[in-house]
Amino acid sequence: MNQPVLISKLTCPSCGHTAAHEMPTDMCPFFLECAGCGVVLRPKAGDCCVFCSYGSVPCPPIQEGRDCCGVGDD
Repeated sequence: MNQPVLISKLTCPSCGHTAAHEMPTDMCPFFLECAGCGVVLRPKAGDCCVFCSYGSVPCPPIQEGRDCCGVGDD
């Protein structure tokens, strides 16, 4: 299995500011403040985290075909 990509470019839907962020492998950020305009990003309905909603690549668990944040893991 390939290693997940850990850098994702987040694009703010309010101002369009884009910034690269390193994604944690042990949790999924539900909130992130935009450095451009200060709005607090939250996941879109049905997404598990801000990376899945606004990132250039989804979070590591989703990339690996697992449920995010331990949801559904046994």
